[in-house]
Amino acid sequence: MTPAQAVALVVDDSSVNRKVLARHLATLDIEAREAANGREALDVLHGDGAGVGIVLLDIEMPELDGYATLAAIKGDEALRHIPVIMISAVEELDSVVRCIEMGATDYLPKPFNPAILEARVRSSLAGKRLHDLEVESATRQAELLRTIERQKEELSRFLSPQVAALVSSPEGVALLAGHRRLATSVFCDLRNFTPFSEAAEPEEVLGVLREYHRMMGELIVEHAGTLEHFAGDGMMVFFNDPVLQEDHVERAVRMALAMRDRFELLSAEWSRRGYGLGFGVGIATGYATLGRIGFEGRYDYGMVGTAVITAARLSSAAGPGQILLSPRSHEAVEDAFDVEDVGELQLKGFSRPLATVNVLRARDDRAGAMAAPAQRSAAAT
Repeated sequence: MTPAQAVALVVDDSSVNRKVLARHLATLDIEAREAANGREALDVLHGDGAGVGIVLLDIEMPELDGYATLAAIKGDEALRHIPVIMISAVEELDSVVRCIEMGATDYLPKPFNPAILEARVRSSLAGKRLHDLEVESATRQAELLRTIERQKEELSRFLSPQVAALVSSPEGVALLAGHRRLATSVFCDLRNFTPFSEAAEPEEVLGVLREYHRMMGELIVEHAGTLEHFAGDGMMVFFNDPVLQEDHVERAVRMALAMRDRFELLSAEWSRRGYGLGFGVGIATGYATLGRIGFEGRYDYGMVGTAVITAARLSSAAGPGQILLSPRSHEAVEDAFDVEDVGELQLKGFSRPLATVNVLRARDDRAGAMAAPAQRSAAAT
C-alpha cells in the first residue's frame, strides 16, 4: 500500500458481497479491509483501523446490525468523522431516512451501481481528507500557541515580562524597530558595594546580589516596570513603554519607595553579617527613543535619551536611602509625595546644575490603589 492509498472498511455478513465490493474498490486504488458484522467492524476501527477513511456498511447482520454499528461509530469522538455509506438490500424509505438522520453520509441499494458507488466513495473520501487537514492545521496551530507560551515563559526568565510578550507578538515589530515616547527612567544601585566586593569572598558577593536582585525584581514586576538590565549592583528600569501608563512617574516613585523599604529589611540582615551597604535611586522623566539595541545574537530592549543619563547621574549622586528626582519628574508627582530640597547638583557631563529633591514618603496611603498595577495600566491604554 502506498502512503497515499485510501482504505475502506467493508462490513457485510456475506463474504460474496464483501469480495465483490473489495474487487471494485481495488480498481479505484482503494484498499479494502473486511468485517463480517458490526462487532468485528468496531474491533477493526478501535484496533489497527486508524487509517480507515470510509466505511461501507450493510444493515442486516448478526451480532450487531448496521443501525447499531452506525450509532456506535457516530457516538465515538475518535470515529465520528469517518464517512459511512450504507449499502443494503433494505430499500424502504424509513430505513434510508433513519440512517441519514443517524449520520450516514449516503445510502445505496443492492445491487450497487459501480459508477454511483465510485462517485459517492470519492466524494466522501475527499470530505474526510479535508476534515483531516483541518484537524491537522488546528493541532499545529495549538502546538504553535503552546510553543509561543513556552517561549514567553522562557523569555520572561531573562527579560521583563512586557518585553518577553513584545518579542513574541506581531505588533511588537514596529516597537522593536524604535520609537519616541515620553518615559520615566529609574536607576538604582548599592552604596559601598565596591569596598564590600573587594573584602568579601566572591561567593558572598554573588549571594548578596542574588538576594538583592530577587527582592527588587519582585517589586519591578509588581509595579509593571520594564527592566532594561542588571549590571552588578545596579539596575535600570523604565516606565510607560512598551505598555502605556498614564501614571508612569508615580509608579516609578512608588516602586522606589517600596524598594527602599524592602532594602531596609535586607540591610538589617546584612549588617548582622558585617556588610555595610546602602541603597540609592535616581529618577528622571523625558522624551526618549526606545527599541531594540545590540547586535545579531544579543539584543536588549532599551531606552536612550537625556532622561536615562540624568537618572544614572542622580543615582550616583544619591546618598544611602535617598530617592532623587529630576525637576520634570518632581513636577509630575509633587502633590503625591513629601520631598526635601537637595539643592542644585552639578552632575557629571551636564553644563548646568540641576535642581533636585529627595523623596521622603507618599502623602497618602495608596498601597491599595497600586496593588493591581497591571489593571491600571490596561485602563490607561
